[in-house]
Amino acid sequence: MALYVEGLSKGVANGGMAQFQETMRQQLESSMHDELEKLLDTTTGAEREVSKKDFEGFKNLFHRFLQVKGPSVEWIKIQRPPEDSIQPYDKIAARGLPDNVANSLNKLVVVKLNGGLGTSMGCKGPKSLISVRNENTFLDLTVQQIEHLNKTYNTDVPLVLMNSFNTDEDTKKILQKYTHHRVKIHTFNQSRYPRINKESLLPVSTNLRMTGQNAEGWYPPGHGDIYASFYNSGLLDQLIEQGKEYIFVSNIDNLGATVDLHILHHLVSQPNGKRCEFVMEVTDKTRADVKGGTLIQYEGKLRLLEIAQVPKAHVDEFKSVSKFKIFNTNNLWISLPAIKRLQEQNAMDMEIIVNPKTLDGGQNVIQLETAVGAAIKCFDNALGINVPRSRFLPVKTTSDLLLVMSNLYSLDAGSLNMSPKREFPTTPHVKLGSSFTKVQEYLIRFESIPDMLELDHLTVSGDVTFGKNVSLKGTVIIIANHGDRIDIPAGSMLENKIVSGNLRILDH
Repeated sequence: MALYVEGLSKGVANGGMAQFQETMRQQLESSMHDELEKLLDTTTGAEREVSKKDFEGFKNLFHRFLQVKGPSVEWIKIQRPPEDSIQPYDKIAARGLPDNVANSLNKLVVVKLNGGLGTSMGCKGPKSLISVRNENTFLDLTVQQIEHLNKTYNTDVPLVLMNSFNTDEDTKKILQKYTHHRVKIHTFNQSRYPRINKESLLPVSTNLRMTGQNAEGWYPPGHGDIYASFYNSGLLDQLIEQGKEYIFVSNIDNLGATVDLHILHHLVSQPNGKRCEFVMEVTDKTRADVKGGTLIQYEGKLRLLEIAQVPKAHVDEFKSVSKFKIFNTNNLWISLPAIKRLQEQNAMDMEIIVNPKTLDGGQNVIQLETAVGAAIKCFDNALGINVPRSRFLPVKTTSDLLLVMSNLYSLDAGSLNMSPKREFPTTPHVKLGSSFTKVQEYLIRFESIPDMLELDHLTVSGDVTFGKNVSLKGTVIIIANHGDRIDIPAGSMLENKIVSGNLRILDH
């Protein structure tokens, strides 16, 4: 990157800026193509063919990256979306359901984004294999939900997992346990792209192997890669041939993202000429969601605006709950024939996210990514639906895990529902300290999950443990200072309490 910029500044000094820029870009692109060919020559057979397809996508992304001149949006052109472009969920649900729900369901495919690892929660392997409720993993709950639909309505809704090279092997091993469930499960892999040196803008890997230091040279390029990977896998065509029309896409760690029959009916019941090709579920922003992407009207199209695209001078405005009231849940309903059309026309246009990383050896690299929701502007009659907050229940940390393991929720056919005994529909704000970050450590610190039905806010910091049958109500703050330890006794009821200092319970 530095060499590129330095070259450009020399070009400015010598005049002929545009021509010089173009020459530099061509040289960089040519060097990149040469390096990719060398990488392909380090392998043969099927692996070479798969990598060759991946590299075609990467070349396209790299070409666009070199073309970028400044921010992807001009702030002055941003407008609020027209009233009818974001529909309230209640309005969609008020239409009711048809007598034959099965007809709609048989046109649906559920796709879960399953490329992430559980490393941020201290777990090895795919995040989808972490137990979240009664020994059920994210994947177990997903399979139970879809199986329940298929049994209830006598349908054939398949599950498709988009894996990455990080999760594919472990996921496929575990899929054998679902052989006798009433759900057809398919998988396809996200692309594998080369990380590039921040200075030279060339790949850091020397071969295609995923071993040793070389493994650090590769990355899955964000969930925006779903369109090309799905198309290239052949699965897209296969599902269209089976009469499938829409995919419902969501992150596998969002436990609120279940199939919604009202949204599905809204999609399939529209006249052909007015068919909505893309629905983004959005929900009202709270202070906790200020960084989430939002929908805007831009140059006559509905468009996703992410915080990374916002000029620094306007970041506070972007975070404002009053101006940008909603955010993207990443629950998306997308037309299969439309994906096929846009892929074949090479018309899928998503903003590039430049993600800087530092490798273990200290080398600075960048990875080029895209986001699945950013393609909304490419689809016809795109729509936002403002859904209840309950459809956004992501588990990113052990603080989130505590909520979904607690009596705030009941489990019914793989779906989590807020307990009717809770008086407020909002979830409590939970903030567990660094001693709870890893799942194993977190589990050791709770003899049983506390009663949280009347909890508003919980902050825990330091070396704290909870005995059995603890009840937490209102605002509870527990802080063990460095070197101290607090054991909350079994059967305790803490209501609007601050606990600090040292409280040890010793066996005798």
